[in-house]
Amino acid sequence: MKIVLTGGGTGGHFYPLMAVAAEIYKIAEEEKIIEPSLYYIGTEEYDRSALEEHNITFLKAPSGKVRKYFSIQNILDPFKVLFGTIKALWLLFTLYPDVVFSKGGFVSVPTLIAAWLLRIPVVIHESDARPGKATLLGARFARWVAISYPGVSKYLPNTPRDRVALTGNPVRASIAKPAKEGAHEYLGLDKSLPTIFIIGGSLGAQAINNVILDSLPELLTKYQVIHQAGSANIDQTNGIAKVILKDHPYSERYKSFGFLNTLAMRMSAGAADMLILRAGSGTIFEAANWGLPSIIIPIPEDISHDQTKNAYSYANTGAAVVIKQKNLEPSILINEVDRIMQDQTLRENMSQAAKGFAKPDAAHKIANIILKTALEHE
Repeated sequence: MKIVLTGGGTGGHFYPLMAVAAEIYKIAEEEKIIEPSLYYIGTEEYDRSALEEHNITFLKAPSGKVRKYFSIQNILDPFKVLFGTIKALWLLFTLYPDVVFSKGGFVSVPTLIAAWLLRIPVVIHESDARPGKATLLGARFARWVAISYPGVSKYLPNTPRDRVALTGNPVRASIAKPAKEGAHEYLGLDKSLPTIFIIGGSLGAQAINNVILDSLPELLTKYQVIHQAGSANIDQTNGIAKVILKDHPYSERYKSFGFLNTLAMRMSAGAADMLILRAGSGTIFEAANWGLPSIIIPIPEDISHDQTKNAYSYANTGAAVVIKQKNLEPSILINEVDRIMQDQTLRENMSQAAKGFAKPDAAHKIANIILKTALEHE
């Protein structure tokens, strides 16, 4: 059995693929199915160690990206898609897999087109509350479309409802559960103080970083702060924080990081009482799995409609509150933090709503769909 994975461009697309891959192997072993061979077709490896860990063979195919702003690349990228489709056609024709699983994103488009031309079954997963262009393209001929949020099917008029499955978004098993034991000691935190965990993503979020830094003098009088500022921003963030907190009596309560590895992420989640984060689906479903109340600051709508819809879809459950970036000021952020942290009943209700929204078995459900489709094609 051969299974091709595609999708990427960001960790929000790539790492759920790895979570599904792990479940495919697990189910195949439990069900006594011949161990499948997995391949990943993309523009780059993204994370070679993750591919090697899951015994996935990387195959390169170029792709183009649709941008919402003027760029000379918008002229060149259609040719990249064409060349990528030709390359993907050759790769799929050579492998002739039993199923192609797409996680969406511009990276997946050539492989989806090639699979359609070769009549290879396609399974798609859509992370966001509103489908992206790659999903809308592939949903026309996909055997199954798995979705993360309720209501996504209304954007898929050409897909029969019995081929749409609400699964949630896969979360890597390695970070699905917070590590509470020893978390405070690991991070150098005081167990008697509440802790706020800010997740800016691997590259950070400069707008969030700036407001956090301006808010630190007041926040640190009441809370400890773990701040993942992003690898690209950590030096600047630390430099500014050093100046702002020079004479602050509680400066040691601020812990900043450029990037958090798996253990540090689990420890941070284990020590945290609440989260401040962007609205990527991967981050939202991690927050839900952790059962932590959240303040969500989506990327502005003129840059990403997806994040705003994700944020409000999650907030409507009661698990989070949303602050639009245009309204993001230190006073507003501090007031929201205080409102949540000083109301234990509210925090408990938000935590229960988060757990109710989480779909910890998402990767397992999607892996089952993929294997079922592959077995039908064999």
